[in-house]
Amino acid sequence: MTGAPSAVTRLTGRAVAAVRPIGAGVFAADLADGTAVVAKRHAEPSAAAAEVASLRWLAEDPSPVRLPAVLGSDDTWVVMERVPDGRAGPRAAEEFGRALAALHRRGTPAFGAGPPGGPVDAWIGAARMRNEPGASWPSWYAGHRIRPYLRQAVTAGSFDRTAAAVLERVCDRIGDLAGPPEPPARLHGDLWAGNVLWAPDGVWLIDPAAHGGHRETDLAMLALFGCPHLDRILAAYDEAAPLAAGWRDRVPLHQLFPLLVHTVLFGGGYAGQTVAAARRALAG
Repeated sequence: MTGAPSAVTRLTGRAVAAVRPIGAGVFAADLADGTAVVAKRHAEPSAAAAEVASLRWLAEDPSPVRLPAVLGSDDTWVVMERVPDGRAGPRAAEEFGRALAALHRRGTPAFGAGPPGGPVDAWIGAARMRNEPGASWPSWYAGHRIRPYLRQAVTAGSFDRTAAAVLERVCDRIGDLAGPPEPPARLHGDLWAGNVLWAPDGVWLIDPAAHGGHRETDLAMLALFGCPHLDRILAAYDEAAPLAAGWRDRVPLHQLFPLLVHTVLFGGGYAGQTVAAARRALAG
């Protein structure tokens, strides 16, 4: 178990009754007192620190969205509540849409601002992600969420010169493509469907890469790989916090960031999917 039982005991102060792997470096543990937890092993200290800071920042005040509480952490391990299994439903989807709108409205000092106390060099999944504030969303998004991953993908051979030029055109035109100005939103930051857990009491969010960004980015991530009851989530969100005209046309623009991350991590078909999204973004 690569040290999971001892890490859980050390970080929670409680004995472990059972542990089982549930993913790469992720373990479900049952404590002797009946508490159900998850232990995640991180390869880098900054990754553990970034996850803890993200979870705590999103959970402030208290949060309108449900997130697992951090029960203990160090430079390698994060131990948190385990989300109980449930089923997706339309009522929970609508509640989640309204809660996500409320989370975004909490805002942040700047685009690119990270959680207080979190590392500037943070992570999204297994990819590095720098949280460096910028004054405007278009220039920040091009400079910190498109071009750094584009350079990595070109170096790895995932993009040829023609493909890279399409992404560069997006960056050059991003002021025209971005839509009306919006204030910085407090984003989950990695809001694909796998990080949306449906529990008996509603939706819980896990594995955040929280930072200040454009609220349409979280919504575009939800749509990227499919999410149950997405139409209901979006309708409830739009009712609670109306989206700017043309937001559906901007979905491909906001999907470029996660698609580039996937291209850097996995290559393959994600490169073609990224270029296709860039062409749709340019077409408006």
